[in-house]
Amino acid sequence: MKAKVYSLEGAASGSVELPSAFSEIVREEIIRRAVLSDESRLYQPKGNFPEAGFQTSAKYRGRKDDYGSLKNKGQARLPREVRPKGGHGKVRRIPSSVGGHRAHPPKPSKILVERMNKKEYRKALRSAIAATALPSFVKARGHKFSCELPLVFEDRLESLSRTKEVLAALGKVAGEDIVRAKESRKPRSGVRSRKAGTRKAKSILLVVGGGSVLRAARNLPGVNVVKAEDLKVKDLAPGTHAGRLTAYTQNALRKIGEVC
Repeated sequence: MKAKVYSLEGAASGSVELPSAFSEIVREEIIRRAVLSDESRLYQPKGNFPEAGFQTSAKYRGRKDDYGSLKNKGQARLPREVRPKGGHGKVRRIPSSVGGHRAHPPKPSKILVERMNKKEYRKALRSAIAATALPSFVKARGHKFSCELPLVFEDRLESLSRTKEVLAALGKVAGEDIVRAKESRKPRSGVRSRKAGTRKAKSILLVVGGGSVLRAARNLPGVNVVKAEDLKVKDLAPGTHAGRLTAYTQNALRKIGEVC
């Protein structure tokens, strides 16, 4: 299986043999599981303070023969603050009291990561890579492009150090998709927080072997750039939907062939 190699000027400058991963059968259910596994590793464990609500002198004194018992006193037999001379203070400790602990707080020991077998994850990665070469999957995600898939650039792309240079190179073959991502920016529905007030569509994913393009391309709207050895399924299938418009360099294809 071969693919055209595009130069920075947007013209086909040759062809390249694709790794065997591009011939994999697309398994959407495995891709979905792998993306959820990747995203679960980004969750941050959270939990309550172990002594929350219990840093008080309150204790339960409801038994009949206890000193200072509340039985037959016309008061609720709940944990109350200890006052001088056997007095009773406010109710504390229980969830329904002021300053009490939560009934069922989050536990930091909860297992958040959805683990996946290594062979199963590699198959999902190959499957997601294969989907980037199928126009039916890429068009289903709403991408706009005017080139043959998979999109492969010559290695000179990795040496670009200016954002406008990367935009000029990508604009020759998929400039419409970058414009689509830029115009898709809109406020997130519902209650907007400071860090997630807007949303925008995903555009091209650049898979490279390294170089200055890692910094030069990161500020383009909707564009992500990643090294071939750091490629994850969630990069190729955002939102568990396979078929993201992806551009590879020849160097990245060689590394994918070694890993996959």
